[in-house]
Amino acid sequence: MLRILDSKDAGRLLKRRAARLDEAEAVVRPILEDVRRRGDAAVLEFARRFDGFDGRSVRVPRQSLEAAAKGLPRDFRRALRVSEKNVTAFAKMQLPQPKKIVPAPGLKLSQVVRPLEAAAAYIPSGRYPLPSTVVMTVVPARVAGVKTIMVCTPKPAPEILGAAQLLGASHVFQMGGAHAIAAFAYGTKTVPRADRIVGPGNIYVAAAKKLLAGETGIDFIAGPSEILLIAADGDPRAIAADMLAQAEHDDDASAILLTPSRKLAEAVAREVERQLESLPTAATVRAALKGNSAILLVSNIEEAVELSNRFAPEHLSIPDAFLLDRVQHAGSVFVGPWSPEAAGDYASGPNHVLPTSGAARLRGGLSAADFVKVISVQELSERALRALAPSITALARAEGLEAHARSVEARFAKKGGAPC
Repeated sequence: MLRILDSKDAGRLLKRRAARLDEAEAVVRPILEDVRRRGDAAVLEFARRFDGFDGRSVRVPRQSLEAAAKGLPRDFRRALRVSEKNVTAFAKMQLPQPKKIVPAPGLKLSQVVRPLEAAAAYIPSGRYPLPSTVVMTVVPARVAGVKTIMVCTPKPAPEILGAAQLLGASHVFQMGGAHAIAAFAYGTKTVPRADRIVGPGNIYVAAAKKLLAGETGIDFIAGPSEILLIAADGDPRAIAADMLAQAEHDDDASAILLTPSRKLAEAVAREVERQLESLPTAATVRAALKGNSAILLVSNIEEAVELSNRFAPEHLSIPDAFLLDRVQHAGSVFVGPWSPEAAGDYASGPNHVLPTSGAARLRGGLSAADFVKVISVQELSERALRALAPSITALARAEGLEAHARSVEARFAKKGGAPC
């Protein structure tokens, strides 16, 4: 049965097991270097060794993409379009906008927004193919105006290929693992170089992204998926179902319920066992529940929110919007009994590519803003520069950068005047 613990025992549970990225880095480092040196030849070798690839090129032909799209069931296509619509609307809201201000006479300041030229999305397709991740990565890039949007997946499930075609991906590649990340980071004759690589993956993908950050942009280094729920009351069936939904991702996933009610805790634990009896993914769920999940009894909801902020969960479920003001760290928040985490995974609109392992302390989920650059622009009139000159020259000389100061003074010297 799902463990029921007191909040004083939360430390060990809330302290995640450190991802052994150092071991993974040692494995992937020579792979990255080989792809950098040999390009396509290395990518093909690793794709054949690790992905079971047996073709001549990792690029999926356009005819195959079109055939996959045509073969998608009608209900799947309809669901895909609903998801696309809502993700598009939310992504548009996230985009930074061009702005202009004039804080002083003659001082014109603005920002312009420019899309990245090329972006790549890693789509896992191991135990479960994830066409929903195609939506969550391709659509925000498209909304941002990225011209070249690439998708890679180690096993080309028809749902992934068809979704990539329908959503407008420029290229699709059958490759996965560290060699796929390296191909996008360095570029090869077949694989265009990406300005940013996004999407979840296993520990080797995470290690490759970490090592290549700087060579290319990345979203974040993801760990096992997680949900934290806060509830004082509610329907035990729905709460248990939410925990099971998270736990079925993989053996390392975690689902934690914080509640001040022992009665609710016991009811949820019983429901978990009852629902497991008919769940096809029960083996995976049981491993995740045993190793990484529990129900924690807290003294009150305030303590629950405090613990949640310490954990900084990927997904946070809260009973009411009044708690939002107290939430400091979370990847995505689900408010109320009618907002299951599965809605965010597929169709409600916010992105499901989210920070894990405490990274929600630093940022939220993937957004359209990850696919653009905000460039600052400044235009000064003579009057504006004259007004700022004393501050500029004083600060420059305080730093010992005399040429900086003189570059301002030179503009006035040739006019026979000096700044006031």
